[in-house]
Amino acid sequence: MNETRRNILKGLAAAPALAMSPNPLWAQAAGELKISHQFPGGTATEGDFRDRLCRRFSAEIAKRSNGALKGTVYPGSSLMKTNAQFSAVRKGALDMTLVPLSYAGGEVPETNIGLMPGIVTSYEQAVSWKKAEIGKALSNILADKGVLVVSWIWQAGGVASRVKPIVEPEDAKGLKVRGGSREMDMVLKAAGSTVLTLPSNEIYAAMQTGALDAAMTSSTSLISFRLEEVGKALTTGRGKTYWFMFEPLLISRAVFERMPKAQQDLIMTVGAEMEAFALEGAKADDQAVAAVYQKAGGKAYDMTDATVKKWQAIARDTAWKDFAGKNESCARILKLAEATL
Repeated sequence: MNETRRNILKGLAAAPALAMSPNPLWAQAAGELKISHQFPGGTATEGDFRDRLCRRFSAEIAKRSNGALKGTVYPGSSLMKTNAQFSAVRKGALDMTLVPLSYAGGEVPETNIGLMPGIVTSYEQAVSWKKAEIGKALSNILADKGVLVVSWIWQAGGVASRVKPIVEPEDAKGLKVRGGSREMDMVLKAAGSTVLTLPSNEIYAAMQTGALDAAMTSSTSLISFRLEEVGKALTTGRGKTYWFMFEPLLISRAVFERMPKAQQDLIMTVGAEMEAFALEGAKADDQAVAAVYQKAGGKAYDMTDATVKKWQAIARDTAWKDFAGKNESCARILKLAEATL
């Protein structure tokens, strides 16, 4: 771990006390943090929980800094295009983003571990990553690339289809499917699908026009993007699923390191506090999504342990091998992730 990263982490132990006490350092860096994401906008109490999390985070840092540090949320990619956000945060051109980490796979191959099919199969396992060796290694890689994790957020994945339900791997044969990551696409191709690559906020239009038959995305996105209007068959992520998405709240390291330590500590303290809210929101949407699709006239299907193992077996032979073969760093990341299974 480099010295700068070590110093960042060392100060976090004292964060709660610093964040709640008056500190003259607030006056040194009064300002606004721009927080961009691709999801529909709402309020602090209504709408997509990822947008609500960003708004709660913003309100809390403003409150605890007596207004010296504020956050402004830009939903729906209104500030910046979805696929540009991670790169902009790396360069310090954007302060913060909440984004599926796998969207950064083209720039930082290791980040594809955040949507690696079969590697995470429960929320309990997902939550354990933060303090496990895999979490430390991933944090260090991101820090070296100019990005720091503020909140660890995980969501279970499901499938919306306008043709037929995709539950077993054989159900995907012959369909045009959006997987959401290079690794998920490899699994789908092995199952006989044609894959399309596009961010989740473009799924609706693609399914509406028939360019896409089915899409894999989080329960929250299945609801927020109203996919029940274009896909009546739903495979839920409740109970059992073969993939989870790591969708963290991130901050630019360049922006972070320009801030006084009291503000750095405040950001990390509030970010950690948001994780319980995120977990609750993700689990609630896993349950709610089935009712949404059924109300729209669709059908909801759940997976069994046996089904999850089928998908996982395909992933081991395709995506896992490909990922580990990229470089030594990816191989190490995969090994550390497997240790949490």
